[in-house]
Amino acid sequence: MESLWRKTSQHTNRESLEKDISADTLIIGGGLAGILTAFFLKERGIHAIVLEANEIGSGQTENTTAKITSQHNHIYEKLISSIGKEAAKKYAKANQEAIFEFSRIINERCIDCDFEMRPAFIYSTQKLEPLEREAEAAASLGLPATLIKQTALPFDVLGAVRFDEQAQFHPLKFLYALAQDLEIYEHTKVDKIDKESIYAGRFKINAKHVVFACHYPFLNAPGYYFLRMHQERSYLIALENAAKLDGMYIGLDEEGYTMRNYNDLLIFGGGNHRTGENSAGGKYDELRLAAFSLFPGCREVARWSAQDCMPHDNVPYIGQFSTDTPGWYVATGFKKWGMSTSMVCARLISDAICGIENPYAEVFSPARYKPIASVPELLKDAAQAVKGLLRENLTLPSKTIEDLPRGHGGIVEVDGEKVGVYKDEDSKVYLVDTRCPHLGCQLSWNPDEKSWDCPCHGSRFDYTGKHIDNPAQSNIMLE
Repeated sequence: MESLWRKTSQHTNRESLEKDISADTLIIGGGLAGILTAFFLKERGIHAIVLEANEIGSGQTENTTAKITSQHNHIYEKLISSIGKEAAKKYAKANQEAIFEFSRIINERCIDCDFEMRPAFIYSTQKLEPLEREAEAAASLGLPATLIKQTALPFDVLGAVRFDEQAQFHPLKFLYALAQDLEIYEHTKVDKIDKESIYAGRFKINAKHVVFACHYPFLNAPGYYFLRMHQERSYLIALENAAKLDGMYIGLDEEGYTMRNYNDLLIFGGGNHRTGENSAGGKYDELRLAAFSLFPGCREVARWSAQDCMPHDNVPYIGQFSTDTPGWYVATGFKKWGMSTSMVCARLISDAICGIENPYAEVFSPARYKPIASVPELLKDAAQAVKGLLRENLTLPSKTIEDLPRGHGGIVEVDGEKVGVYKDEDSKVYLVDTRCPHLGCQLSWNPDEKSWDCPCHGSRFDYTGKHIDNPAQSNIMLE
């Protein structure tokens, strides 16, 4: 499965790291957050290098809907209640300014990335009152938000909140253009780090500053980010012969969809679930049925999925990694709004490295995290982890390899041991460890993506056992 952005862009490969190196700043992760941070640091004369475990943009950046918005679903009413109006206003302003910063960079550097200013809408077919409250909350923070009753959607809605001065673009075209003059090493995975040095395989990197822009921090301590958030997956299809909308849409309702156009195509998505909780599958089929009903005669031309880190208090963690690591920085917990948040991250972290005070730093600071205030979410995540550990340690599957049909995966019993198995269409069998190497939770088979997913902290592996997503760092193949 290849995203629309990957299908419609061309990437020039970068060399892998083949020697020990030094730099003022090491950025771990070559997605939009990492590349933007390196870009701003270079503009200020600071030597930054980027290490990417795969190819730049190959993580969440290529799997986004690529909406650059301050409209982050139903959030501003909640933020005013949870962090106060002044902090919520800073969150709003930081993300709205991010849109204009994208516009500035694209215009100044003449980047061809299909950038368009378009309104963004949050709609509902079931309830109007939350939209009324959200419109009022967002407008009170200075955002260009208004409540409307009619939309360009091909179905009736009770209302929508319209945000003007929003944008959309092609994320990989932008990323590749911005990365041209940066020092980047691909297929270079950081596998060990301490307060003195960083290691990628047999090579050592010395850096005064280290930025963890790798979606989900792979270190458990310090920071303990695995206790501060969980991960969710969502699914997208690109359609020909579908609607031409007047902007970007996202549904407030549980069954709502995300939609935006790219040229003559419609990107249509939904099916959110916590990572590791899709054993029944069928998410793409559900999207297709909805799309074919709403847009008769449409045709699917691409499908892909995304993974998002969901912080307990709805605000990303951007800033100093922990109080014990003054030279380390982190950017994680972007929820489903990584485009605007990547720009916020790059401004905040580059300012911090340069010793510049940023007015929004306190709102996003990881040091704001208060475990007591997050008890309900902590308990949910803890219960999920306990469930995963108990499944691994106390249950034995009843199925055997012979019971699995071709093209399917599952946990089976082999010689009295629990083993993960995928059987391909030619009956070739791939065996994997069922324990996530991160903290030992039992992995779950995701039939929509033919992957092994961890329900505790969101690590993922392909059907052969190759590592895909953090926080785990190793593969799970069995001999």
